[in-house]
Amino acid sequence: MRAWRVHENGEPGRVMTLEEAPRPEPAAGQVLLTVRAAAVNFPDALLCRGQYQVRPPLPFTPGVEICGTTDDGRRVITTAALPHGGFATHALADAAGLLPAPDSLGDASAAALLIGYQTGWFALHRRARLQAGETLLVHAAAGGVGSAAVQLGRAAGARVIGVVGGSAKADAARALGCDVVLDRHRDDIVAAVREATGGRGADVVFDPVGGDAYTQSARCVAFEGRIVVVGFAGGTVPAPALNHALVKNYSILGLHWGLYATKDPAAVADCHRRLTELADRGAIDPYVSERVPLADAADAVQRVADGTTTGRLVVVPDAA
Repeated sequence: MRAWRVHENGEPGRVMTLEEAPRPEPAAGQVLLTVRAAAVNFPDALLCRGQYQVRPPLPFTPGVEICGTTDDGRRVITTAALPHGGFATHALADAAGLLPAPDSLGDASAAALLIGYQTGWFALHRRARLQAGETLLVHAAAGGVGSAAVQLGRAAGARVIGVVGGSAKADAARALGCDVVLDRHRDDIVAAVREATGGRGADVVFDPVGGDAYTQSARCVAFEGRIVVVGFAGGTVPAPALNHALVKNYSILGLHWGLYATKDPAAVADCHRRLTELADRGAIDPYVSERVPLADAADAVQRVADGTTTGRLVVVPDAA
């Protein structure tokens, strides 16, 4: 098979190499998948850099999110069983983690459904208990995870304010359905959120960025609001002053979606059923901005790492 492999840690564009490799042999409880599509995620870049919480042995194949076909013909979505990830023609996955790919979504869209939308659903519904009519502030609203949160917020009946960086991403956020779009390069985020909410602030904040984004969130969250910390794509882990949380009685909530696979797998399956229903009725539709051939996977991961993309990039092994 063909597979991108990482033999040393570093920037994806430098350390990922496309090689001929033997097909991996499934261990007990695993299945071999023929990869139909593999979505690019920021953790793929962190894996290449050796900065992710999971560090597979070298060499490994990145690509944590897959739509594939089992040997018995089922079309499924799943996370890969590293070190045999999805940026290859074949990958391994845990049999217990396989979920049916929604019939309403093509391969690329199905590959982009699992991590981003499960993260968004658990953040907004399980952790923050978002209610219809509330205001949701989404940082990196045109990115892979942020775009999912925007669509899920809209589907829940919330008013969505999206924060982006640059005019192209602002256009994408508007197309996704944001009611208000703010450009962090041009707008005073705190003042603009307060103005857009009549001084109340955002009821729920979805923050996959950290750093300055978190600082802004704490200043414009509403009384009894909820800030959901999803990640630190901005590269800086904030150290919040907890006394500030007392000022407006707001909550700081953490979300590591991957824990649910081991702590509460039934919740993951239930979430997938809900997401499938939303996809079937057109309430959510993963924003796949680009389908790239396998030969261009390293470049795609590097671009996601550099923050220059909108929506989801998906690697399709048989793409022209």
